[in-house]
This record gives sequence, C-alpha cells and structure tokens, in this order.
Amino acid sequence: MRLKKKYAAVLAMVLATAGAGVTVALAPVASAAVACAPAWSSSAVYVKDNSVSYQSRNYTAKWWTQGEVPTASGQWGVWADKGACGGTTDPTTPPPTGPTTPPTGTKMAAAPYIYPGWGNPPAPSTVMNATGIKAFTIAFVLANGCNPVWDGEGGLTGGVHASTIAAIRAAGGDVVPSIGGWSGNKLGPNCATAELLAGAYQKVIDAFGLKAIDIDIENSDEFENTVVQDRILGALKIVKQRNPSVKTILTFGTSPTGPNYYGIRLITQAKALGANIDIFAQMPFDFGGGADMYGSTVGASEGLKNQLKAAFGYTDAQAYSHMGISGMNGLSDQQELTSTDTWTRIRDYAKNNNFARFTFWAVNRDRGCPGGGVVSDCSGIAQADWAFTRITAGF
Repeated sequence: MRLKKKYAAVLAMVLATAGAGVTVALAPVASAAVACAPAWSSSAVYVKDNSVSYQSRNYTAKWWTQGEVPTASGQWGVWADKGACGGTTDPTTPPPTGPTTPPTGTKMAAAPYIYPGWGNPPAPSTVMNATGIKAFTIAFVLANGCNPVWDGEGGLTGGVHASTIAAIRAAGGDVVPSIGGWSGNKLGPNCATAELLAGAYQKVIDAFGLKAIDIDIENSDEFENTVVQDRILGALKIVKQRNPSVKTILTFGTSPTGPNYYGIRLITQAKALGANIDIFAQMPFDFGGGADMYGSTVGASEGLKNQLKAAFGYTDAQAYSHMGISGMNGLSDQQELTSTDTWTRIRDYAKNNNFARFTFWAVNRDRGCPGGGVVSDCSGIAQADWAFTRITAGF
C-alpha cells in the first residue's frame, strides 16, 4: 500500500513538471516490483496481519497459525494471497513472530467427532462443503489384545474407518483418531506396559501418517484406574520422544467447577512423569451441569486452567493454550441442553482465550429432531443440518 502511494506522488510531480515544458522519461511500472516479505518459516508462529513470502508471492495471516504452508486457500484458509513479489526486504527487519505468551504451537483446527458405521454417518465431503470444517476426530480405536483396531472392525485398514479417513483427506481435510472412549475393549488395560502401549499407539500413527492422537480416557477401566492412568501417560511420553511433531491430547470428564479427583491426578502425574502432553481437553457435559451449560462449561474450563497453572507453573494464557473443550450438541445423555446459541458463546469463549482444541460429539448428531431425545443421528432439538459444525468451524 505504501509503495502504491509513493508511486502516485512521484507521478503527480512528474506530470506537473512535464506540464511546464520539461520532457521526462518514466521508468517502466514493472521496475517498482513489490518487495517480498520475510520468508515463511514452518517453525514460526504468525498472528493476524503478519506478512510472509512463499514461492515469490506475499501472503498475510488472517489469524494465528504455525506450520501451515501459505497457499491461496479461500475463505477458510489462514493465508490471504497478496500477489506476486520480487526482491527482498531490508535484511535488518526481523521475521514476524507471534506473542511470546502463550507459548503457542498446540492450537489445532476445530475437529468435531465423526463416527463411521453409527448414527447414519454423513459423507464427510457433504459436511465439509456445507460448513467449511477442515478436520474431524474419528471414533474409536479399541483393542484386540494389545493391537489397535477400529470399533466394530477387525483391524485398522480396509474398513469403513479407513475409507472415511481417505474421503476426508481427498476433500482437503485431516483427522485425529480418538483412542478409547466410554465403552468397549481398550488398549490401556490390555497392553501390559507403557512400552507395549506406546507401540500400539505407534501402529495407529504409522498406519495413517498422523499429526495428532487423542486418548479419550474414561470410565473405571482407564480414567479411574491409577495403574492404567500412569501406563497411558508413560506411553504418551514415549510417543512424544519418538514423534516430536505429533500432538498428544488427553480427553476426560469433568465437574462444573473443573477436574475431579481422577482428573487432578491425571494432570499432576503428567507433570511428575514428564509426559509432555500437548493438550488437556475436558468433556463438559453429563455432569449434572443444569440449565446453564455455558456457565458450567466456563466453570469447568476455568477450574482446569487453575489446575494446569498449579501443576506446571503456567500463566493464564499458557494454561489456555494447552486446553480443549469437547462438548455435546443438543441434548446430552442427562438431558442437559446446549443450543446453537449456547455453543456459539462457548466457541467464542474458547477462541478468545486461545484454546488449543475445540470439538463436539458428534457430526452424526448434527441434525434436527425436536423432541427426538438422545439418539445417534440427531441432536434432539430443532436445528438446521450441520449447524453445530458450522459454528465449530469458526473456532
């Protein structure tokens, strides 16, 4: 913009001089090439309005980002294409970086759950095209002995889960597998050591070239079993050592005021064992939260923030940057009501505080059925199809 104004001023001066009888030769416009911004770095953090160059084009960030290659990515992409560039910037100008607090790098694309083979699963491309969502959390990886298998399938490849992952990626999206859940035969209790459990997690990572894994630690066999808790933390520590770039997520239940005894233990043990967990995500539903699901969700999240601060010495901003919300759209199993308006408020709370993760259970239920109750293929309330997913995409 400054370059255009400068050229216009020079042109005006030249025209005025020419009008006085002086002949002036103008340099070709092409010589006033737009300088390239500092080169994009995959390790740098960029925030809104930071500029970079990539493959002789300038780009401006529309929001926080790290590791996302600049492209002309349309409405939902993080980078705005500012056109071709040439030359270099002043070498003394430092490359743009994000704020030093919080130490970001964990923030992920919003990724609502999708459950293939259950609840009339929609075609991923249909949902992506309608909402702008770019990622899904895919449920669930369970166990055959200490071997990972998709829920209801005999392995990891060749079934409906693998084909769903392929369809999401073909449409330009990506996936995070959810390992565990409330029910079923799980890896945590079935793998006898942290090393064996890490090996099972590694099979999932390798099978799909994953960037993140989500361990949904629930129920008395994992969450309320301290031996298995420690085994999971030990396994995730090994996974992180072997795959430094893979984000590790722990998802667990909560009370309306924050983690319960087992949640607090999970956090303090993660610190004690050096598990290096990227994100702690709570499920703020089915906790008797009452009518005010926004207030209960914020209360649960602020309680989690305080536990992370106590365990790791984080500031508020640092704690938020390691937190996630995993909600439930419409009616929960305990008839707690989260409307689209409430979910929008929850999203804005998470977004404004720079949470790392935002998701809900589930896209399969993101269809209206007022009075339908808590069922697998609709939310139990009146809503437009994919309304919660569309809101979630705005995270």
